[in-house]
Amino acid sequence: MAQERKSIYVGAPGFRGLNTQDSPVGQDPSFASIAENAVIDKYGRIAARKGINKLTSSATPLGSSIGVETIFEFVDYSGDKVIFSTGNSKIFTGTTTLTDVTPGSDTVSANNWKIINFADHAYFFQRGHEPLIYTDESGSGVLEKFSDHSHATGTPPQANEALAAFGRVWAADVTGNKHTLYWSDSLAGHAWTGGSSGSLDVTTVWPTGHDEIVALAEFNDFLVIFGKRSILLYQGASSPSSMTLSDTITGIGCIARDSVQSNGTDLIFLSDSGLRSLGRTIQEKSNPIGNVSKNVRDTMMLAVNTQTGNIKSVYSPEEAFYLLFLPTTLEVYCFDMRGTLEDGSYRATTWLGNALLCAERAEDGTLYFGNSVGVNKYSDYLDDTDTYTFKYFTNPLSFGDPSRVKMLKEISFTVIGGSGSEIVGNWAYDYTEGYSKQAFTVATSLIAEYGISEYNVSTSEYSATIVIDVARLKATGSGKVATIGIEATIDQRALSIQELNTEAVIGRLI
Repeated sequence: MAQERKSIYVGAPGFRGLNTQDSPVGQDPSFASIAENAVIDKYGRIAARKGINKLTSSATPLGSSIGVETIFEFVDYSGDKVIFSTGNSKIFTGTTTLTDVTPGSDTVSANNWKIINFADHAYFFQRGHEPLIYTDESGSGVLEKFSDHSHATGTPPQANEALAAFGRVWAADVTGNKHTLYWSDSLAGHAWTGGSSGSLDVTTVWPTGHDEIVALAEFNDFLVIFGKRSILLYQGASSPSSMTLSDTITGIGCIARDSVQSNGTDLIFLSDSGLRSLGRTIQEKSNPIGNVSKNVRDTMMLAVNTQTGNIKSVYSPEEAFYLLFLPTTLEVYCFDMRGTLEDGSYRATTWLGNALLCAERAEDGTLYFGNSVGVNKYSDYLDDTDTYTFKYFTNPLSFGDPSRVKMLKEISFTVIGGSGSEIVGNWAYDYTEGYSKQAFTVATSLIAEYGISEYNVSTSEYSATIVIDVARLKATGSGKVATIGIEATIDQRALSIQELNTEAVIGRLI
């Protein structure tokens, strides 16, 4: 009797992103078990991320610290821009050269500043530190302590969190007082006494009876106060003395101040059970189940719970992703924001290898990253001058029958881009990591994708003509299930995976 042959074809392998949450056997083959240094591109393909390119010429100002832990772009009314960064208990301006602008009269002992832009000033808040003000009114730019500012009145809270919204500055999370919300006078972030400045104690408002303020945000004309275990939504914050509590959410809060990001229509934040959407959380109220990171929840939260540094995040509408930075394990979780899967979750990938600590999206869309060497830029397809590795691996494939032996015969990947790049195909059986490997070099001849001009625009990530090549691997060995993957060396060229095709002979019952 002739041996049965079966094939598995995946039109866009890995386009659903990582799934480390469900049992690996029997998963939809469009999920990935490894998606490293990867993004989901705008065509729904798993692809290599862009490069992390060093801008800072010398890391000497950072001393022995872990690196740049905060980046912020200040833009004044005239359009002038200043990039601030913090590290080594100092505040710097610049990207190529880090210039120390820490006020000489101030003693800084940490780098977790919350910096906001309001009314042509930048305001710096950090728990246990007097707030700072930056202004360029004189044309020379001055960063100074609040008490040294010529127009400052009152005493602002030494808060860990701050927000510019509803025509004023808001602050909260003071040492020994994590339940009071403070606000400045209207249109005057430097005025913390008189006028319409004031405060609100929310101790008795928490629906759980006790909580503490972690983060503040604006959402659909509501002032959002994130506790660790609950969320408060206030209406009428333009007149804070008369604003009213509109809604409360129980059972879900925010555990990381700088995880809160607006994507234009929603707020994304990190809770103790994973990444959440505020819009969906409001809809689900006291029984929230909308974990948008559900496919990587347990592995991600295991890493989150080991963090001793400050978790950061950034949202880029240009790249259509949300990045979550875990400074202790030096992992970055990347969530595609173009749309959700059928269950409402975002497609996830991971980035490794650059020890990234934070990021800032500039007004012109540029993404700046902070790490041990200083300030970096997200661009091109090299990590500064070095190549990096993009990895995609399937979950174990059973070919519909995990009870029979499979003998892989041929594996083929259709790749787009990556002219001249080296790709290593991998396969292994029965959950082992003893992968067989076969190298393949992408062609260098240029052809248009299927004869259409999909990439024939100057702003595209690919040029008008690109390489489309098929890596065909002759596989060996046998087992009940097979895991297949590729490792691609990214060297100045974008690369994505269009198709995966694998064929196996089905043998005897195990």
